[in-house]
Amino acid sequence: METFNVPTREEVSEQNQAIFDNLKNALGFVPNLYATMAHSENALGNYLQLQQGKTSFSNKEKEVINLVVSQGNECSYCQSAHTAISKMNGFTDEQILDLRSGKASFNEKFDALVKLASEVNLNRGKVDAELVENFYSAGYTKGHLVDLVVAVADKVVMNYLHNLTQIPVDFPAAPALESVEA
Repeated sequence: METFNVPTREEVSEQNQAIFDNLKNALGFVPNLYATMAHSENALGNYLQLQQGKTSFSNKEKEVINLVVSQGNECSYCQSAHTAISKMNGFTDEQILDLRSGKASFNEKFDALVKLASEVNLNRGKVDAELVENFYSAGYTKGHLVDLVVAVADKVVMNYLHNLTQIPVDFPAAPALESVEA
């Protein structure tokens, strides 16, 4: 299989160079996985529009989804990136591991979200009705359910891209899960 390089600013189109400049100004660097998307003329801009779109979820709730989906898809890049982002959003190391294992023993609402997000991802949207009922009982709405599917799809894009390209992870490595409790 042909290996993927992480393109530099000089190796991408003018349109993607402008996006690189914006990312560098906002984040201090261009994450390797974003840069890899710039092999395509349009993918990076299209993806960022999706990722930065409005949602009914808080930043913490988005990270709940990102962590469990990245774990389910075995994406080391996104596990690492979202471990770092989750810490910036106030989650502890223990909570992050809990979420990655598919539960939130520390928060009932997050527990309903993480369980449903995991099942939506792993079962391609075919989930047990009880999980959906628990999601609604936790205070989420039909709008949240739609936004959940969009958030899962957003993360699947990046998980699959990294799993295909195996570009270097430029975030501190996420700790491995010791075991998932039944």
